[in-house]
Amino acid sequence: MSKPLVLYTFPTPNGVKVSAFLEELKTVYPSIQYDVESINISKNTQKEPWFIKFNPNGRIPVLVDRSRNNFPVFETGAILLYLQQHYDKENKFGWDPKVDPEEYSQTLQWIFFANSGVGPMQGQLNHFMKAAPVDIPYAKQRYYDETKRLYGVLEIRLSQDRDWLVGPGRGVFSIADINAISWVRVHVYGGIESLDEWPNVKKWVEAAHARPGFSAGLDVGRS
Repeated sequence: MSKPLVLYTFPTPNGVKVSAFLEELKTVYPSIQYDVESINISKNTQKEPWFIKFNPNGRIPVLVDRSRNNFPVFETGAILLYLQQHYDKENKFGWDPKVDPEEYSQTLQWIFFANSGVGPMQGQLNHFMKAAPVDIPYAKQRYYDETKRLYGVLEIRLSQDRDWLVGPGRGVFSIADINAISWVRVHVYGGIESLDEWPNVKKWVEAAHARPGFSAGLDVGRS
């Protein structure tokens, strides 16, 4: 029997964002179940016509909600917000925009920051370090420096007596954290060998990894 949700994914940083959140949701709401369709990105399966119908941009992940007339959602920030809106009924991982408008706005701010900054810059760093067909030292240095600068922005936020990016007091683990940590956690791939330069960021990433839900989502879709 098919489950209410199906996730088309592969465990890249972007893929992990959604699978980690789904696994976190399952720890609170055991009735939430999802099927996984592994997408072989090395063979460009995500560029095939059937996939393009779900996401014209031809990128993983894509979530299809069978319980809502097979409604497809693409772009990781949009998927996280969709799942939080429709499946996090107790707002354990986010905030109601009418009840907690400030926290909701801050969530959007940090999601947009990560999706316009951390992901693209670190993604380019990974490409020029590992996959570029020619060695371009300027590109390597440019994206290395910018990725480190963005880690510094996260360090500023977390150094303000915070454990998590958003929420009262020391903060609450939320989709804002999942969205950014999924990239920062693979810093070594781009040549940033350690997070020691950003001790609060390092502690933040380690705290997420210690969560059973988050860690369960790290390898979803590999095969």
